[in-house]
Amino acid sequence: MRILIADDHTIVREGIKMLLIEAYPTAEIVDVSDSEELLKQVWASKWDVIISDISMPPGDSGLEAIKKIKEHTPTTPVIILSMHAPEQYAVRAIKSGASSYLTKGAATLELVNAVNHVLSGKKFLTPDVVTVLADAFENSTNRKTLEQLSDREMEVFIMLAKGKTISEIAHEISLNANTISTFRARIFEKMGFHNNLELIKYAIDNQIV
Repeated sequence: MRILIADDHTIVREGIKMLLIEAYPTAEIVDVSDSEELLKQVWASKWDVIISDISMPPGDSGLEAIKKIKEHTPTTPVIILSMHAPEQYAVRAIKSGASSYLTKGAATLELVNAVNHVLSGKKFLTPDVVTVLADAFENSTNRKTLEQLSDREMEVFIMLAKGKTISEIAHEISLNANTISTFRARIFEKMGFHNNLELIKYAIDNQIV
């Protein structure tokens, strides 16, 4: 079995590898630190399962990378392992083609179970992710509004909702401040916000942060 891990934190990659080596002693496990290297590995070789973070600057976000991976190799299962709560990205991850969405806090208990499920062709959804997906169908008005945002716009939206400045966001995701300002303007236009306070209130009211 061949497993590919993508995360920009070395300690996270090492922790994932330890879990997987214990469960699959004969597996070949390769790890990379950003989405650019992730895609290079996917183009160059076949993998049985891919485990990826969402935020891996520079380059594509994990969600954008998933879409490219699924276009190139539709049958390869992808597990998203993220620090973000399911309310923030689970729906987008599953829609992008992920077979599972796990928070890093749950990885120790659930990762091997998730790998076993996706290797058999099934999706693996934890109860909190199931709740978020159900809510996305039941409470469609707000969710459809959020769905207007691109994946990168959603990433910037969440950072703005956490009170980060344009320059802080630009530094964190390795883009220039003018680009972030453009994303912010698009978010405001699509969501009908007039200032950051309205954005933050919306995020809190809808449990985005």
